[in-house]
Amino acid sequence: MGDGCDDNVQLTDIGGTIRTGREILLQAFNWESHKHDWWRNLEKKVPDIAKSGFTCAWLPPATQSVSPEGYLPQDLYSLNSKYGSERLLNDLLQRLKHHKIRAMADIVINHRLGTTQGHGGMYNRFDGLSLPWDEHAVTSCTGGLGNQSTGDNFSGVPNIDHTQPFVRRDVTEWLTWLRTKVGFQDFRFDFARGYAAKYVKEYIEGAKPVFCVGEYWDSCNYENGRLAYNQDSHRQRIIDWIDGTGQLATAFDFTTKGIVQEAVKGELWRLRDPQGKPPGVVGLWPSRAVTFLDNHDTGSTQAHWPFPENFLMEGYAYILTHPGTPTVFYDHFYDWGTSIHDQIVKLIDIRKRQDIHSRSPIKILEAQPNLYSAIIGENVTMKIGGDSWGPTGREWKLATSGDKYAVWIKGS
Repeated sequence: MGDGCDDNVQLTDIGGTIRTGREILLQAFNWESHKHDWWRNLEKKVPDIAKSGFTCAWLPPATQSVSPEGYLPQDLYSLNSKYGSERLLNDLLQRLKHHKIRAMADIVINHRLGTTQGHGGMYNRFDGLSLPWDEHAVTSCTGGLGNQSTGDNFSGVPNIDHTQPFVRRDVTEWLTWLRTKVGFQDFRFDFARGYAAKYVKEYIEGAKPVFCVGEYWDSCNYENGRLAYNQDSHRQRIIDWIDGTGQLATAFDFTTKGIVQEAVKGELWRLRDPQGKPPGVVGLWPSRAVTFLDNHDTGSTQAHWPFPENFLMEGYAYILTHPGTPTVFYDHFYDWGTSIHDQIVKLIDIRKRQDIHSRSPIKILEAQPNLYSAIIGENVTMKIGGDSWGPTGREWKLATSGDKYAVWIKGS
């Protein structure tokens, strides 16, 4: 499945809201954020986030959790977390709304830690909580009395059995509450490999968020320990997941991340697939590809798969000028210095002023070891790499540049 030749950029979400494919996301936390009075910290930054051009702020899991980071949820309806109190969260959400930034909730519904030991001696009963499920809400392969999992297990904790009608009813009600009562408009589905995509479709149809993105993350293709040039099967698995959601969700483009972070090390030929297109999900289905360089798992203090820091701005020059929906990581934007912050803002400004959107057409001009260049739309040309390449024609004016990247726009 893909966008084909359809250049209509109006995308209608299940709730009837028109979005235009012009979202620019900020992942507004890292792995250590729970230590830093986070809701208050973010509220102070909202004016800068808005001024910088972001349309959406992805927040960490806001519900009470056994782990401080929020990824072992327990009482889903309690909004008192290590990031701050429910009152402080509400203050943040109101400030985001005032500045016309959509808040994205991190939806962790693959697993849940119980309060009481049940079947098999595991903490798979949720007694005394707002959703008091018993062992039948937990898959049989993770110690419960439910059915087999419909996806990959998240090991060591009870995994939720989404085949159960009562589970799906309760999850849909909770998601609807997050949207209509709490104030989240967008959803990010954590560990989307853990349960069948058809349930994401049902939850989106029931709760009606504006924008959704799934974390479908598995390993890229490697040959003899090196990243393979052809990643078609990897991006196809992500596309299959999107199709499984009824095409209602987007997905993080892990294929593009994996390729770009190798390409910038002197292998920029990787950035053109055999059909002459971008080699990630963005090359086949740009309106459903959410591009990024790092997140709280791949980067931050976890650093499971970090983007090489010496090439960071080449990476942002790529994703912020290309089709797809780009995401900027909090650490890069706020912790890596004023220069990085301001360079990213300049790229966002060019993207918005030149109306680059998720389905913008792209023509790749060069993909050599030390040079990648492309025309996006009709008015933007960019290059990354150490080559001194520039576009021919007096109509092209340099709009911004930095270490091993440059962007030109057509002069008026």
